[in-house]
Amino acid sequence: MQRSPQQAGPESRTPPSAPSATPTPAWAAADCSAAEPIGGLQEYYYELCMEKSQEIKPFILHILQEVDEEIEKGLVGITLNVAGNCHLMPVERVTGEDFWILCRILKNNPYINGLDVRYNLISDVGASYAAKLLQKNTTLKHLRMTGNKIENKGGMFFAAMLQVNSSLEKLDVGDCDLGMQSVIAFATVLTQNQTIKGLNLNRPILYGEQEESTVHLGHMLKGNQCLVELHMCKHDIKNCGMKQLCDALYLNRSLRYLDVSCNKITQDGMVCLADVLKSNTTLEVIDLSFNRIENAGANYLSDALASHNRTLKALSVVSNNIEGEGLVALSQSMKTNPTLSNIYIWGNKFDEATRVAYSDLIHMGRLKSDNTDVEPFVVDGHVYLAEVSNGLKRHCYWTPGYGEACSPSSNAGFTLVPVGQYL
Repeated sequence: MQRSPQQAGPESRTPPSAPSATPTPAWAAADCSAAEPIGGLQEYYYELCMEKSQEIKPFILHILQEVDEEIEKGLVGITLNVAGNCHLMPVERVTGEDFWILCRILKNNPYINGLDVRYNLISDVGASYAAKLLQKNTTLKHLRMTGNKIENKGGMFFAAMLQVNSSLEKLDVGDCDLGMQSVIAFATVLTQNQTIKGLNLNRPILYGEQEESTVHLGHMLKGNQCLVELHMCKHDIKNCGMKQLCDALYLNRSLRYLDVSCNKITQDGMVCLADVLKSNTTLEVIDLSFNRIENAGANYLSDALASHNRTLKALSVVSNNIEGEGLVALSQSMKTNPTLSNIYIWGNKFDEATRVAYSDLIHMGRLKSDNTDVEPFVVDGHVYLAEVSNGLKRHCYWTPGYGEACSPSSNAGFTLVPVGQYL
């Protein structure tokens, strides 16, 4: 176990009110009258399943047994990991009915502060159960819903919950098919919520070319001084949207980890970001992977990093169509910037000058082998670079079949900014 609102069209610019009631099936009508747990979690799970005529799932029972053992050892701050994509044991995915029971088990449980239910079969109905739980629960700090298709309606339940909850610190609703309405609702709520430190809004289902979600999230960043980590992967961000975010970053003094990977940002967007880096003193990790900044964009960044910025620790430019000139410029910036410790460059166009430059950085000890995704080797007197399984969030979507799933080198972003460890 690990420790530690009514549908609106895409053109809507202000989020409507959240639904006033959450759907409650007949078998869950006894929610308020259900008894509090007396024995262990697995015993309470068994009793609730029998009471609701619900199938008892061995996988959940096994996980709860492990948690019971940890509680008996006196451990606190436990994360209940019921991920549906675990390859190391037989998994039966959690449904909305199962999730209702888990929410009952977690009600005011002082030992569990994290819940990971990524890649299960939880819909908007299940999201309503979690939102209802979190309106009153004060012990749960981390919730990961990644890959559950809660869609726009489910996202609205969570946004409405954040108007009330003052204890949740990390929320991951990435790849949950959120709509424009719910993304705007999250941005609106976070102008007031001052407890959420990490938020994952990856891959919403957006329509249109106006980058409306980015405009609202940028407005949120101007006023929010609590958010530390923000993931906006696959938001269809272009240079105009990047400028909106950069304008906000001039005023924001809390964000340390910005993920804008898998978007449509080019060299013009890097002009804005490089200018921000000249004055921003809080950003520590930037993920630009799978954009198209090319040589010019890399040169803008390297100039800012070499001459001005001394706070950025990690930069990922994986698969950005950068050639030797830009890659060498980034390597040169590391020689004058003592703070930049992690750089990830795989998927670009390596020439011999690039290969030699990064080989020299590694051999002289300026770039540690665990802090980059390439490794030099020599064949017939020529230096080449091989890919290494390191990155900012290498295991965000999958877990390895062996070894440590949360190793610092594979998930360096979460190591450098630990508030987002379970996002």
